[in-house]
Amino acid sequence: MLTQLQIRDFAIVESVELDLEPGFTALTGETGAGKSILVDALLLAVGARADSGAVRHGAKRAEVAACFDVSGNPAASAWLEEQAIDHEGECILRRVVGSDGRSRAFVNGRPVPAQLLRELGSKLVDVHGQLEFQSLGRRAHQRSLLDEFGDLGDQARSVAESYKAWKRIRDERAALEQKAHDRDARLELLLHYIGELESLDAKTGEAESLEHERRRIGSLGKLAEGTGQVDRLLSDDNGVIAALARAQSILARLGDLDPDLQANNALIEEASIACSEAASNLRRYADGLEADPARQEWIEARLAALEAVARKHRVEIDELPAVLERLTAEQEQLANAATSLVKLDARLAAAAEEYEKLADALSQARRKAGLKLDRQVGTLMQELGMSGGLLETRVGTGDPVEFSESGNDRVEFLVSANPGQPLRPLAKVASGGELSRISLAMQVATKNTAHLPCLVFDEVDAGVGGAVAEMVGRQLRDLADFGQVLSVTHLPQVAAQANHQVRVSKHSERNVTRTALEPLDANARVDEIARMLGGARITRRTREHASEMLEAAHAGCRAPARPRRTTSAAGGEGSSRARSDRAR
Repeated sequence: MLTQLQIRDFAIVESVELDLEPGFTALTGETGAGKSILVDALLLAVGARADSGAVRHGAKRAEVAACFDVSGNPAASAWLEEQAIDHEGECILRRVVGSDGRSRAFVNGRPVPAQLLRELGSKLVDVHGQLEFQSLGRRAHQRSLLDEFGDLGDQARSVAESYKAWKRIRDERAALEQKAHDRDARLELLLHYIGELESLDAKTGEAESLEHERRRIGSLGKLAEGTGQVDRLLSDDNGVIAALARAQSILARLGDLDPDLQANNALIEEASIACSEAASNLRRYADGLEADPARQEWIEARLAALEAVARKHRVEIDELPAVLERLTAEQEQLANAATSLVKLDARLAAAAEEYEKLADALSQARRKAGLKLDRQVGTLMQELGMSGGLLETRVGTGDPVEFSESGNDRVEFLVSANPGQPLRPLAKVASGGELSRISLAMQVATKNTAHLPCLVFDEVDAGVGGAVAEMVGRQLRDLADFGQVLSVTHLPQVAAQANHQVRVSKHSERNVTRTALEPLDANARVDEIARMLGGARITRRTREHASEMLEAAHAGCRAPARPRRTTSAAGGEGSSRARSDRAR
């Protein structure tokens, strides 16, 4: 739900801040005070198109910040998590528009493109009465709304899963068919590569072993010289082995004097044996160091061949066995392509049959749900002042039928607001007031399905009055049991039904016009309803009438929560300023 709206230098608004509560909030005030400007500012905050005309005359930029509680909005929370934006249940959307028309957008302080802001905004707010930002005018939303109304979610998901299975097989077949198109040329190339790799017979680890042997053959002189030096150090008359023998002799004599020295004599004996073995090994190693030019030449040629084939296939030498395995599998697949295509055709036909069965069942269920929705919305349209108004939910398929994840249907809502008028697509309804009331009827008829947590109605009472206006107010209040509702209204019958009321007023001082917002308590609501009833001259009888309207509207209903205090002066004070700083 929307918890706070801050506006600075937008249109005729210098600086206002409004805290909002759950339930139904009515925005009232004199004509031209700026009630619809609040809706326009909210639209800007959630991604509507920006231009320099939004900036107040004489200001450098306009700023709008909207704070939402998303703890009960899984779609918005999931979007924020996908974008790696921390939220902790709160989301602040901020939009800045310069006098040059350029805009910047922020979500919880992070800059985002306007397109992403609009994407998030569509999960937070739905405005009825402004076609630019109306979800109900989009066919995809109409189809989704119909599925929710008819409790067709499980069927729709089955169709989507069936479509994905069919598409996987179709894509697999297309890929195999594309390969088969150049089958002969590809087979010839594969056979050449396979023959070359089989002749090469590369082994994993072979290149490393050959590299080691090449280094050894190339260093025969150094190896012979070094091992000879070590042998001499060990075996000469003055070498290590002779020295160890003399040490043993000395310790043997000393051991007769002190038996504790005999253990050291054993250690020296072990060292002497180890040195003798090392010297013997080195001599055998040196004897085997013979130059073999033919072997060296073969190693060089073998490594060159391995490297050349590896470069051709753009892999490391050790990966050549895997390349051979992969190419062999592809060759076998192409050789059996005809058989594989026949099998895939059979699987594809079965998957298409399954999809068509599920999609046809979903289409029938949608038509049945559409008839029920038409009846309910039609009845509500009569109650909302559109005598003879009709809704027709058209569920049709294209020609030819195209498979899709949502089924074969093209769902569209057609309406006629007045007797004798032809049915027209909902998105092309000309009157803002009619569109708002049709939208209200749709929302009320589908109130038990999923809704956006904040619904805004602009001009929902245009062209109606009396009992119809009271019915509009009641429907708005009932709808608020399922989500937050904001409505700009000129009619006391509508405003009286609201849980909360905010008065929008305009003041001029020294050639400067300012708009202010004032949440109304019980007594102030009586005064405002009386003004809406009687105009500039408010009598005692008018106030009594206003009080009766409020009492009748809320008889037996829970008392509305009192709106929090807001400010209209630039900058504000206290907690309002703290909240404004947080949003900025």
